[in-house]
Amino acid sequence: MRFADWKYPDMEEGKVNPYNWVVQHLKNFKLGFKTDIGAFTYINARNGVTVGDYVQIGSHCSLYSVSTIDNKEGPVRLERNCRIGSHSVIMPGVTIGKNSRIGAFSFVTTDIPENVVAFGIPARVIRPLLAEEIGSVIEEEST
Repeated sequence: MRFADWKYPDMEEGKVNPYNWVVQHLKNFKLGFKTDIGAFTYINARNGVTVGDYVQIGSHCSLYSVSTIDNKEGPVRLERNCRIGSHSVIMPGVTIGKNSRIGAFSFVTTDIPENVVAFGIPARVIRPLLAEEIGSVIEEEST
């Protein structure tokens, strides 16, 4: 089971943690239970970033609650059991819904509803999740 020995990581403001990812504005960052965040991911939580339980974030991702390029600001929410493919960027004010999957190398600028697959530049919903795709991480925990 992937999460058998999971524990909250030790984190310090703006410093790389033991899993090789970093959070700025740590006081505005909320990390859920049994999450999996890949190496070299950057999280800017100036306006709040919430990562729900059982969320997976691939390596080399960026989550921004503020953008200095276009002056957008807003909290980022990754809801329970969603998955973010490697090298994806989540922009300010975006919520990724429960169970949804974001394909690798996606640029997410708008909310993604729950139980869908989305990807692209900009990311868009491609299809609903199949019943057998929903909750697979949580089911692994109960076996």
